[in-house]
Amino acid sequence: MKTVLFVCVENSFRSQIAEAYFNKYAPEGWTATSAGIKPADRVHPNAVRLMLEEGIDISHKKPQIMTRELQEKADIAIIVCSGALCPVVYTQHVEEWNMPDPAKMPLEEARKVRDEIKNRVLELIERIKRGNL
Repeated sequence: MKTVLFVCVENSFRSQIAEAYFNKYAPEGWTATSAGIKPADRVHPNAVRLMLEEGIDISHKKPQIMTRELQEKADIAIIVCSGALCPVVYTQHVEEWNMPDPAKMPLEEARKVRDEIKNRVLELIERIKRGNL
């Protein structure tokens, strides 16, 4: 099984959304996980709400710390955050998506970030299917 690791700071919003979308639409033989360098206590309530709008329940998810083991198991790492606090990831293939933090945004603005994450995840899946990674 090949793995995509979605990474941000708290693993409470962007990376959780990306993981959920990837796992919903994952190509055969692929899975996703997510982690953060300073994990929050819980997934952000607006992330749960926005994903329920998409028919995906992430309320049971718990933010986790990014470990060396997660990095070593990952075939692809996607850094979804932006700014100086974003982690450095040591994996063969790393991408930086530089998504703004929706945690303090009004729900309507956060929804736009969610939709952009979905689009990028679907593009990533297409590149994987074509063998472009």
